[in-house]
Amino acid sequence: MAETSESICESADLHNSGVSMAVPDLDAWFAREVLPLEATLIQFLRRHWRNAADVEDLLQDIYVRLYESALKELPSQPRQFVFTTARNLLIDRVRHAQIIPIEAVSDLDALETAQDLPGPDRSAIARDELRRLQSALDRLPPKSREAVVLARIEGLSGREIAARMGLSEATVSYHLTNGINMLADILYSEAPVLRSRA
Repeated sequence: MAETSESICESADLHNSGVSMAVPDLDAWFAREVLPLEATLIQFLRRHWRNAADVEDLLQDIYVRLYESALKELPSQPRQFVFTTARNLLIDRVRHAQIIPIEAVSDLDALETAQDLPGPDRSAIARDELRRLQSALDRLPPKSREAVVLARIEGLSGREIAARMGLSEATVSYHLTNGINMLADILYSEAPVLRSRA
């Protein structure tokens, strides 16, 4: 571990301008507060990072981050600071990979990464909007409803819709335009207007 402390000191010496703590005091703090956590930290890294060959490099990067941060200000809760720094480093590594292989991190929830899941309020609003849309679709004439569903929900082209519905493309276009206009009228609380075919 002497090599670790020395390499960290050398790295930190490069950032010594404006240091609020003397390096010997920081070395003593590091040896007293951080190094005893090494075994637990290694277990944490092995549990949350599948590539065991990276653990030593991750450990060194964590030590550098800890040391550089402690140069500015010593944390009041060293253990929490160490594991938060480790978690953040793992998250940074995953983000920088841009493509997250399944085996990269064993349990992203354990790392407390932000999830892109909507909250309960957004889920409730989305369900209400879907109900409104379904209700509006149910109010459309059958041919217009079918054309809208096939075009906008199933993503079929005009030609594919025409083949499926047994209509000409021009008729499908009419039903689709009519259906979308009626949907807009219904959803935006305007009186629906049935457009007659000329």
